[in-house]
Amino acid sequence: MRWRRALVALVLVTLAAAAGAALARSAGDPGGQDPVRAVSAELRCPACQGESVADSRSPIAAAMRQVVADQVAQGRDATEIRRWFVQRYGADVLTDPPARGVRLLLWGVPVLALLAGGYAALRTLRPGASRTGSAAPRTPDARAARWAWRVVSVGVLALVASVAIVANRLDPPARPAPADPVAVALQLAHDLETQDRYDVAAQMYQEALRDRPDDAVRLRLAFALLRAGDGAAAQRTARDVLAREPDSPDGLLVLGLAQRDSRSVEAEDTLRHFLTVAPAHPAAAEIRRLLPTGREFTGR
Repeated sequence: MRWRRALVALVLVTLAAAAGAALARSAGDPGGQDPVRAVSAELRCPACQGESVADSRSPIAAAMRQVVADQVAQGRDATEIRRWFVQRYGADVLTDPPARGVRLLLWGVPVLALLAGGYAALRTLRPGASRTGSAAPRTPDARAARWAWRVVSVGVLALVASVAIVANRLDPPARPAPADPVAVALQLAHDLETQDRYDVAAQMYQEALRDRPDDAVRLRLAFALLRAGDGAAAQRTARDVLAREPDSPDGLLVLGLAQRDSRSVEAEDTLRHFLTVAPAHPAAAEIRRLLPTGREFTGR
């Protein structure tokens, strides 16, 4: 019986070693000593197919890496940063979303098999021989231990086979689609604006405009350009909106402010037109304060 015990022990050691190696790989730091790359490697690039944020060269991925770097600099750990992205874009922003359904069951089967094997081994590997080397009598406990080993082994094999059959009959799980690139770009732009990163925010708005040519996005781009100090580009963007909607309050507002920054003589007329079109606009009171009381408009 010694060779059987040795074989069982070898199987258990092999299973434990495999489980330990898998845990070590899953817990390993994919980015080495670089925490920004480590977290970026766990995020899916919304504008790419099958690329992580760490590997993608798209502008959205670059902005996401910058957000990760900013949060690392603020002292947040990898778990907090991943949670921040998931809260905004959903679990599919992760390169390896949490296991669900059959995937979760497949993760559980090896654990159940290991526990069952350990239990059966404890029952089977109990001393079966006396100190003198003579064979121990077949007591009811010994027979029960052997039966327990057989039943548990068959049960584990049946469980693994059942899961394999079910998983084979089901359609293979589709690779989760990345988050909507436009939605991600707009959310990133908003987050960057709250950090006064208007130049990078403007890049995100421009990225969103490539897929969604919408005047609402153009106006947000115009405001970001204005705050970034690019008044000429802000004017061009605002005029583009006003060409389709001449009385757009936000279009008039950003155009007037951009003209005022460049000391254009047209600024006062544009801002007064804005007040005529939208007297109750949230920015109206501030614009009234900025406008001169006389006929001459000297700018800022």
